[in-house]
Amino acid sequence: MFDGLDQADDMARRGLILATLTKLKQICNHPALFLKEGNLFNIRERSNKVDRLLAMVEEVRQQGDRCLIFTQFVGMGQMLRQILQKELGEQAFFLHGGTPKGQRDEMIARFQDRTLVGPKACHIFILSLKAGGVGLNLTAANHVFHFDRWWNPAVENQATDRSHRIGQQRHVQVHKFISLGTLEERIDEMIERKQELNQQIVGGGESWITELSTGELREIFTLRKEWLELDL
Repeated sequence: MFDGLDQADDMARRGLILATLTKLKQICNHPALFLKEGNLFNIRERSNKVDRLLAMVEEVRQQGDRCLIFTQFVGMGQMLRQILQKELGEQAFFLHGGTPKGQRDEMIARFQDRTLVGPKACHIFILSLKAGGVGLNLTAANHVFHFDRWWNPAVENQATDRSHRIGQQRHVQVHKFISLGTLEERIDEMIERKQELNQQIVGGGESWITELSTGELREIFTLRKEWLELDL
């Protein structure tokens, strides 16, 4: 990417940065997502994010609570649904942009219905960030997990608001997953520092990242040495 940045015009530069950003975010989630592996193996063991999510969702379920899990990648949502159902032995729904309206309405109704038991009941709802960010009422959940970060806080907040609609009577806990030492941690720090200027700086989704200088991008995309040394 850095080899091509200096020769690229503005449009090509933005595309190159966003493409690289997407790939690195996929790797932070799970190597199988980036590699587009068909036959998944050792899903939990190959991603600390997945391992941590499973542990937290298991705790949520032991307490009798329900949760929403947001990801921007359809492939990641499918993977999470598979591993959650396998590891926890209960049904998990996944709603994305390609979900038919009838199926979508049924999933929402069943998730919201606290009277359902057995195979019809569902307590874990995975949603693609864009498909699940607006217009849904999912107040049965009192835990929200953002498995990967969208660098526009307004989009994340809209998704979180699915559990804060009229009818919510409990406190909602929001959990945001960040791979330490990676671009996820760097950009999260930038957003936190500039929180009061979010509308001007990060109001346009991820486009603000493409306006950073090559030096700033190099710093963001480089793994932090302290985490590499700790891991070794």
